[in-house]
Amino acid sequence: MSMRLPRSTGEWINRDKVIKFSFEGKDYTAFEGDTVSSALWAAGERALGRSFKYHRPRGVLSFANHDVNVMLTDGLDTNIRGDVVTIRDGQKFVAVNTDGGVRNDKNKYIDSISPLLPVGFYYKAFHTPRRMFPFWENIIRKAAGLGIVNFNFPRVTKRKLNRHCDLLVIGAGPAGLSAALVAAEAGLDVVVVDENQYAGGSLSYDRAGSGELATKLADLLSMVNRTPNIKLYTGAYAAGYYTDHLVPIVRADGITKVRAKSVIVASGAFEQPPVFRNNDLPGVMLGSAAQRMIHRYSTKPFDKGLVVTANDHGYRVALDLIEAGVKVLAVVDLRASGQNADLMSNVVRKGIAVHTGQCVYEAVPTEGKFGVKEAVVCPFDEATATVDTSKAVTIPCDGIAMSAGWAPAAALLYQAGTAMRYDYTVQQFVPAKLPAGVFAAGKVNGVFDLAQRVHDGARAANDVLRYLGKPAADVVVSEHAGAAPSHPYPVVPHPKAKNFVDFDEDLQLKDFINGAKEGFDNIELMKRFTTVGMGPSQGKHSNMNAIRILARIRGLPVEKIGTTTARPFFHPTPIGHLAGRGLHPHRLTPMHAWHEEAGAEFVEVGPWMRAAYYKKPGLSKAEIVQEEALAVRHAAGIIDGGSLGKFELQGPDASEFLNRFYTGIFSSQKIGETRYALMLDEAGVVVDDGVVSRLGLESFYVTVSTSNAAAVYREMQRCLQTWKLNVGLTNVTGAVGLINVAGPKARQIVAKTTSLDISDKAFPFGEIRETEVAGVPARIIRVGFVSDLAFEIHMAAGYARHVWDALLAAGKDEGLRPFGTDAQRLLRLEMGNHLVGHDTDGLTNPFEIGAEWAIKMAKGFFVGQRSLKIIAKRPLKKRLVPFVLDESYKGQMPQECNLVIEDGQIKGRTTSVSYSKSAGRVIGFAYVDPNQASPGSRFNIRTDSGVMVKATVVKAPFVSLQQGA
Repeated sequence: MSMRLPRSTGEWINRDKVIKFSFEGKDYTAFEGDTVSSALWAAGERALGRSFKYHRPRGVLSFANHDVNVMLTDGLDTNIRGDVVTIRDGQKFVAVNTDGGVRNDKNKYIDSISPLLPVGFYYKAFHTPRRMFPFWENIIRKAAGLGIVNFNFPRVTKRKLNRHCDLLVIGAGPAGLSAALVAAEAGLDVVVVDENQYAGGSLSYDRAGSGELATKLADLLSMVNRTPNIKLYTGAYAAGYYTDHLVPIVRADGITKVRAKSVIVASGAFEQPPVFRNNDLPGVMLGSAAQRMIHRYSTKPFDKGLVVTANDHGYRVALDLIEAGVKVLAVVDLRASGQNADLMSNVVRKGIAVHTGQCVYEAVPTEGKFGVKEAVVCPFDEATATVDTSKAVTIPCDGIAMSAGWAPAAALLYQAGTAMRYDYTVQQFVPAKLPAGVFAAGKVNGVFDLAQRVHDGARAANDVLRYLGKPAADVVVSEHAGAAPSHPYPVVPHPKAKNFVDFDEDLQLKDFINGAKEGFDNIELMKRFTTVGMGPSQGKHSNMNAIRILARIRGLPVEKIGTTTARPFFHPTPIGHLAGRGLHPHRLTPMHAWHEEAGAEFVEVGPWMRAAYYKKPGLSKAEIVQEEALAVRHAAGIIDGGSLGKFELQGPDASEFLNRFYTGIFSSQKIGETRYALMLDEAGVVVDDGVVSRLGLESFYVTVSTSNAAAVYREMQRCLQTWKLNVGLTNVTGAVGLINVAGPKARQIVAKTTSLDISDKAFPFGEIRETEVAGVPARIIRVGFVSDLAFEIHMAAGYARHVWDALLAAGKDEGLRPFGTDAQRLLRLEMGNHLVGHDTDGLTNPFEIGAEWAIKMAKGFFVGQRSLKIIAKRPLKKRLVPFVLDESYKGQMPQECNLVIEDGQIKGRTTSVSYSKSAGRVIGFAYVDPNQASPGSRFNIRTDSGVMVKATVVKAPFVSLQQGA
């Protein structure tokens, strides 16, 4: 059954382009511009989702992106809001929060046991007996939430833009557009934003059966389009208000951070539903939703129905329904008097019965609760909110349009610091005192008459001009006349409940009464106990009714109850919009192209791309890494270390600076000598380590780890400024290349490329020489990080590829093989060398890693010294030890960060674990109880599967184990 209406002026769909999609496995067609909800409703589908708590069928409620009745997934994204998300060709949707689909949801039984699940039941149940809590916790966690997170969702980050303007207008309804035009005419640079796909606000749907307002909207938009200093953003919402008029504007393609000299909030108001039994059935919708459906998407809300209202807007809804061909059976008005005579007369002239002083007591559902079968209408006493069921009348219908009042869309005003007051003439909170540079206009300001809303926009614009020191006119806005646009208490009690206040959380009238009886009679406490307003719509349709109900329970005026706190973001915003930019620049070493040609698999190390290993056909990564490591152990390997942090220090205070910055002594260091450098922070925590080479009396060359290079350099700069020492500091990380040749044949390979005597006697371990390698100036350092014999060659980055090629040629007949960072980590582990940042964390002190030898406490000040003196007096809680598994061990491989368990207690964790062919077993580092740190001690490692594996503390290096040392 099609509910699509004939083509009309101003509709938001393009009938010339047909789109195909599916919902719950069934195929449908739509027009370009259709939302999921409009297309399905036009196709005759009423049940579009299930409610969160009771799994009741739900249809359209607000049709304005402000409720969660229709939440979908397309298999990739989740919690798609069906009311406003336009369909793309070929999309396949299913409703979230169902088990078996909307029609056959297996959890629908929960609705029948709802009396057993009163509000707050989860606070009082399930915690006793204690042994049962894990069982209930599992059930509760599975039931919580709506859509299921797609952990394979692609990383999609959106652009971030900045925009400055004189005036930001939030809301493109009559008040907002009027304000923008007046301000722009005075020469201001104006930005207007509106969350709808097209501008116009209520002018685009609230027509009262007339085409006059469509013409007025067209004229307004024509003027806006002709004004060059107005920038109009549609499909965009102001997500929050921050200091100095910073407002993030969220669109589908990203966020624009608008910094405005002034802001006008003309955000309008959210229509509020009356509360009666089964007011959540598919086919029961807000009057404004019915109007949006008609005028924006040319879709009939229902065939025959009634309007239940508590204000004059309901009569406008009735006239629009009649114009759309809906058979309106009656207008049921909660008010006994005060109706707008003209509107009421227009409705009566159409042959529609008007029942004043009456309410819809109950909407009677069809089978399965997939729609409305009839409405029960009863006399209603406004003063006492009681119903006379003895005079009940049943009206068969398939739809009910509801209009009970409005709540201001004032979240941004609250966030800006606006003081609000309750205005009884409109039954609404309105601004009492606005912050400097922030103004309000239209319905959010308590102005509802169309002509006066236009005036209020002009008034706000002139207030802005005065604030900015420009000439401005005085615009008078008439006070509200006639009946209030909102009813003071549109709540109908029912003994069988299911009269919903919050559609997100399935909260009924009785839940608030019970909450107050429990002592939660403050609005903030009520919110947390009942969870009202805590669902995805953040109370846009429920908070005002909740406030009124609590006021009635406590016998207080509404203003004494107050409102809940409004916080950014105003509307759910995708994580991809909030995430940082996708720009992630990488630094490349001079040999990067060679690594690519050699089949390197790259890994990010800090900002650098480094070769992790070199792929070989038929071999796994693990096999390749072992082969590369064995090449270093038995012949020689070469690795590109150009990413290592490298600094030069020169000046009369250079040695004093290093003494203070690191834990060792460098003032006595000989020229040509290198020393280990351990860096701590003020708390005595290990931050980094490296090597300091002395080149001259006042000249030092320092290397630090790749990942920490930038941080160490910044800290060096900070300390130099603080200590005011006479030192020149130069970061040469990118200017100097580094190649490490390691292994038993390293000496004979390097010797082929230099005239320097690099024999063990002439060039012992821990020294540095300046010479030439392959004909270019270079520094060579004897190191032992990955092998007993290794040479680090440092040269200008421009020569690095030349030296690399020369070394490869020299080692061609010596079994020289390139190795990557994965083999490097295994090799250093075999040598018993820990890695700062891998085997340490943000709390590790040097005593825990056995680095006491690197700390010279007797010297003068160094960073972290005072903290170490305190730490040294405390008992050591853990110690990093080298360990091995039994040679015969064949079980599950322990992983890094597996826990060390003794007597059921956590004593530490593993930090590095790997199988080593050189050692012939699994080796690693782990933190253990200091009492178990002696070689030969045994401890337990709990693997991922929970199996306990026995490990033995040994002496490093591990490569000596194979030799029986």
